[in-house]
Amino acid sequence: MRPVKLAAALLAAGVSFVAFSAHAAGDLNVICSADSQVCDLMKGLFEKQTDIKVNMVRLSAGETYAKIRAEARNPKTDIWWAGTGDPHLQAAAEGLTQEYKSPLFDQLQDWAKKQAESAKFRTVGVYAGALGWGYNSEILAKKGLKEPKCWADLLDAGYKGEIQIANPNSSGTSYNTLATLVQIMGEDKAFDYLSKLNANVSQYTKSGSAPVKAAARGESTIGIVFMHDAVAQTVEGFPVKAVAPCEGTGYEIGSMSIVKGAKNLENAKKWYDWALSAEAQSHMKEAKSYQLPSNKSAEVPKEAPKFKDIKLIDYDFAKYGDPDVRKALLARWDKEIGAKAN
Repeated sequence: MRPVKLAAALLAAGVSFVAFSAHAAGDLNVICSADSQVCDLMKGLFEKQTDIKVNMVRLSAGETYAKIRAEARNPKTDIWWAGTGDPHLQAAAEGLTQEYKSPLFDQLQDWAKKQAESAKFRTVGVYAGALGWGYNSEILAKKGLKEPKCWADLLDAGYKGEIQIANPNSSGTSYNTLATLVQIMGEDKAFDYLSKLNANVSQYTKSGSAPVKAAARGESTIGIVFMHDAVAQTVEGFPVKAVAPCEGTGYEIGSMSIVKGAKNLENAKKWYDWALSAEAQSHMKEAKSYQLPSNKSAEVPKEAPKFKDIKLIDYDFAKYGDPDVRKALLARWDKEIGAKAN
């Protein structure tokens, strides 16, 4: 079908789209808080479609938040793509990111729109994923350990030294875990739980997805991660099983934000619009990324854990995206958990 006829057919079918010019030029400085394989995919696709040179750094969400905060007077970054929504909301609350409402906004899922509206359009949801863990079924069987189905199960003495989880200071995944447990149990009981869990934790990693990758390699048994990260290891052929906790669990809204004072603002907006498009989000599965996309028309990977199959809590993104709440929870974690970490 000729391009003009194809465009007319799409419009007639009610499909709206934004054209991404192949004649754009210049640079764009991006921090990507997804796995490196996803970051590389996004960089390559965007450069091919726009001729904009993307200078990309891969940092975890917590690290990115700290970097943007430290560079607020002289921003080195134009756009922050991916990573859990909590630190994006914290950056928005502190005025570190810039208001922008994409022309693709009406194409998004309600949870992505709500994320943007709560931040006065200083961030937006790009994907979603539920929190849980993945375990190595071969190691579990070899050691005669029972399958961990609930948060309570992870405290079993048989799991001593068998669990990895990230440090919530650097990892958005782990901060989401901390906030989830506080919402399920109450703050004091959650910290009591984490103190007991510490006896079974062999390592607090820097990256949120690292624990399940270690389980896949046989370096540990259980990794507390977002479920789609566990699924990615299963798809790769590792004996990893993803688990949604029986008591209920939280979830992330992976987000995207333009940094206030961005030197390449127009190119940042081009990335922003492109990254919200169904076309861009449908490519994510090619990089073994199995989250739920925010564009209603994007292809949902068949392997993606579905929210309807998981007992989700009503995660309070506004509260746990507040900078003061984050600071207080992390300070308590450092004092009560980090100080005695294995």
